[in-house]
Amino acid sequence: MKKLVLALAAVAALSAPALAADMAAKAPMRAAPVAYAPSWTGFYLFGGGGYGLWEADTTTVAPAGGFVGFPAGACFLCVEQRQGGKGWFGTVGGGFDWQFGGSWVAGIFGDGQFGDIRGTIQDQGPFFAGQEKLRTSWAAGVRLGYLVAPNVLSYINGGYSGSDWSGTNMVTTFLGTPTTFSTPSFHRNGWFLGGGVENSLNFFGWNAPGWFMKTEYRLAQYDRIVLPDTSVTPPVAFSSITFKPIVQTISTSLVYRFNWGGAPIAARY
Repeated sequence: MKKLVLALAAVAALSAPALAADMAAKAPMRAAPVAYAPSWTGFYLFGGGGYGLWEADTTTVAPAGGFVGFPAGACFLCVEQRQGGKGWFGTVGGGFDWQFGGSWVAGIFGDGQFGDIRGTIQDQGPFFAGQEKLRTSWAAGVRLGYLVAPNVLSYINGGYSGSDWSGTNMVTTFLGTPTTFSTPSFHRNGWFLGGGVENSLNFFGWNAPGWFMKTEYRLAQYDRIVLPDTSVTPPVAFSSITFKPIVQTISTSLVYRFNWGGAPIAARY
């Protein structure tokens, strides 16, 4: 009996290394992919285009002072009317955003617009008219938004704006023939309010980290100006146009965010 036990023990001792050698090696443990939390904090640049409208309450004034039968300060022909224009424009800009409180985003930005938003202004009532063009404008302001989804921001904005306008050379409204009446180019400052939506292109199923698209509406109002007739040297307000413009635009832009992806969440193994 003792001999049988010793024989079995010897067989077990000899077969153990062979069994261990035949066992498959355990696969090494691998780290799980590092997850990143999207962050709206950081700098961005954008460029795009859109369509705009301007309208202005204008008053055409032809003072009658000095004419026989009219007292000083009297108005021989004063016409009040609303005029406007429309057209396409391009825009470029940049800014910095800060995400806080989980779903809130606040930031500062600046942009410029350039294009061909033009319309008609009239002098001396319905008899003379010219083309007035909004050539360029710029804006600097702040915005505040809320994340309706991790990669979709709904926001409002507002701030200060400036605009540059062309001069006009008047023609007769009936025949289109040139006249001596003209107005100078000018610059006006004002304020703006607006709002829009910005979303990651991944929202549409495109794999484009850092790339976004925003669509924005904006209303800007600029200071009043009196445009004199520059055909007289020096220019005088014998026949002048009081011009107070309001500009509305809607634009779509491609945005690139430099730090999209944020900081890595703790890796898991």
